[in-house]
Order: sequence, then C-alpha cells, then structure tokens
Amino acid sequence: MQPQSSVVAHINMTTLAATFSAVRDGTLMLAQPLSDEDCCVQSMPDASPVKWHLAHTTWFFETFILERFETDFRPFHPAFRVLFNSYYEGVGEQHPRAQRGLITRPSLSEVRAYRRNIDQRMQHVLAMPLSEQVSKELAMLVKLGLQHEQQHQELLLTDVKHLFSINPLKPAYKSEELVSDQLQRKGVLPTLQWQEFEAGIVEIGHAGAGFFFDNETPRHRQFIEKFSIATRLVSNREYRDFIEDDGYQNPLLWLAAGWDWLTQQRLTQPLYWQKSTNQFDPTWTEFTLYGMRSIALDQPITHISFFEAEAYARWAGARLPTEAEWECAANAVAPQDGDYFGQVWQWTSSSYAPYPGYAALAGAVGEYNGKFMANQYVLRGSSCATPAGHARLTYRNFFPATARWQFSGMRLARS
Repeated sequence: MQPQSSVVAHINMTTLAATFSAVRDGTLMLAQPLSDEDCCVQSMPDASPVKWHLAHTTWFFETFILERFETDFRPFHPAFRVLFNSYYEGVGEQHPRAQRGLITRPSLSEVRAYRRNIDQRMQHVLAMPLSEQVSKELAMLVKLGLQHEQQHQELLLTDVKHLFSINPLKPAYKSEELVSDQLQRKGVLPTLQWQEFEAGIVEIGHAGAGFFFDNETPRHRQFIEKFSIATRLVSNREYRDFIEDDGYQNPLLWLAAGWDWLTQQRLTQPLYWQKSTNQFDPTWTEFTLYGMRSIALDQPITHISFFEAEAYARWAGARLPTEAEWECAANAVAPQDGDYFGQVWQWTSSSYAPYPGYAALAGAVGEYNGKFMANQYVLRGSSCATPAGHARLTYRNFFPATARWQFSGMRLARS
C-alpha cells in the first residue's frame, strides 16, 4: 500500500493531467478556423503569429518542466530554445520579437508535431511516481504553465483580430452565428449610476486558496479616500459623444505624453472604428472577430488605450479608478449583478508597480512578472476573450499607456 501522501499526490497529478490536456486542446481549437497562412503572419511588432503562440506555450513546458523533471531529457529541436523564447534572459538568447513573422520554418505542421511530442512527454512526467515535495514543485510549474497558456489564448485572439483588421478583405475569424457567447458582448447596458464608498483602510491582493501570480501578492493594506465608482462600463454611445464633441482635437483633455502620441499617430477614433464617408449616412462601423459590423452603441467601448480612457474620463467630469478602488468595488458586487468581469479589461490610474513586500519567484520563472514593473498601467477584471476560469478578483493585467489591440475599456470613478 502506498503512503497516504503519495496517494494524494497521485490523485492531484491525475486531475492536473486532465486539466493540462483540456487547456492544450483549447488552444488548438482557437487556431482551428485559421489557414496555415493565417498562422504565420505577424501584423505588428507587439503581436505574434499564431504559429509562434502554439510553439512558445509548448516551449514553456519543455524548458521549465521537462528539462528539469524528465529522465534523459533531450530537446525536441535544439534551435527551438532560441526561436520560441519570449523574454527569459535567464534561459538564453531570444529571436527578435519583431521578426517572429519571418520564421517560415519550422512549418505549422512541424509546430503541431512539436506540441504533440511535448504533450505526450508531459503526460508521462505527470504519471511518474514522485515524492510529495517534488510533486508540489511540479504541480506549481504546470499550473503556472497552464495559466501562461490561457494568457496566450487571449493574445492569440487579439492578435488574429488585428491581423484580419488590416487585411483589405476584412475576413471574419468565425461567422457570427458560430462565435461563442464568450466572444460576443451581449445585452444592453443599464443606466449609469454611482456606488459610493467611505474612506478607510482596505486590504487588496491575493489571499486564500487557488492559483495566483506573484504580482498579486502580498496581500496588504491601503488607505482610500471616499470615492464613487460607476455601476457599469462606459458605452460606445458615450464614447461616440466624446469623439463628436472634438475630444480627439482638444489638447486640454489629454496628458502631454498622450497628446504627443495622439498627434504623431494622427488618431481620431478607437482602434477598429470606421466612420462612413457618406455625408448623408454618417454611421460608425467596427471591425470584429466576425467581420465589419455596425457599432452596437449600448455595448462597452473597447480597444482604447490608457491615454484615450484618461482623456474621456476628464471630458466626462470623472477619472479612472485606482486598482485599490476597483478591487474594493468589485469585491462588494455579486458576480451576477456587475460587469466587472467578462466584458473588457478596465484601465486603472495605477502604475504597474510591486506591492509592498513583493518578492519575485526564484530563477528564470521570476522574470514572468516582476521585470515589467515600469512604464505600464494596471488593468483589472477580464474580457470577452479571457478563457473561462482564468479571471479572479486580484488579477493584475498590465500594458503600456498606448496599447489598444487588447480588449481594453473603462469604468469611471469620482472623488
């Protein structure tokens, strides 16, 4: 008879092996509607080809798990260590990010073979008899790898959307009737109201059971002044009013860096919006994952940068919430009563910085979050493209102030 701790570890590994297969299959399902050509192209330096996403998420398991736990480890292909390394300096060199679309070899079929090979070897490792301590270390890395893959599932969709948006044919990722509810922001926004919170000390950050990234810790106290926060997200209709009130032409509404960026890029509207040139029918359309569509005015605004969100908030006589305010408010709302999750990531006014007492993980995996804590802003919640089960109250997403290709929107706050 096995010791009880070994039995528990075996049961956990069995469950983890099933979760591993489900997440990995989920990524392949997202790539299923795409042609080989679709999967090889990179639309801009910030985006990555689908083929690279498929390979990089596989590289993560090969590099951080198989290389450490597999007996007689041999790399699938020695060149892949560099080709599909994203930013882990502790692991070695990386292929330049802006040149990922130039990697015509290996082919997509070879990348799929790479995934199959690593998946089979991962299942073998997960079935190995291991001590309780080694099982815990293995499980921690596998769970990190699965969360990492789910992040890339969302990135895959956002990158495909940007890729298709610059194609003159404006192709659809899927036909509208086949797009899952997860990718459609449905329903009409309710009337905007304000929820008030008194000044006081609040605790934010991860606590308790469940997976979390290191940047969500440690849980700590923050003082917040009295504030109000909008009970719903800003809508397309409201943002259209900002545009038509010359919001993009008024420098008094913009931060200096935002105005410089705006004028240099000659921006007059959110990413994917297009206004009809017919003066008798000045309607707005929007590129979506199911092609060009008339803008649904009562759905949340999305694909706006921090600079755009901040300027709109000033125009509306409000501001963006801090991430402490956002977490405090989201925690007070029942999941079925709010739109804090599953619609759009919401910009906050908080710079992406370490929490008091933060410590990155040891080794190369410690590069996952901590090294990016400069010149970025925190977004909270989750979007319509976030995989089911991936979101949580304390999740800290982050992007530069100019990023627009993610499903990013906004919620207003007032002091």
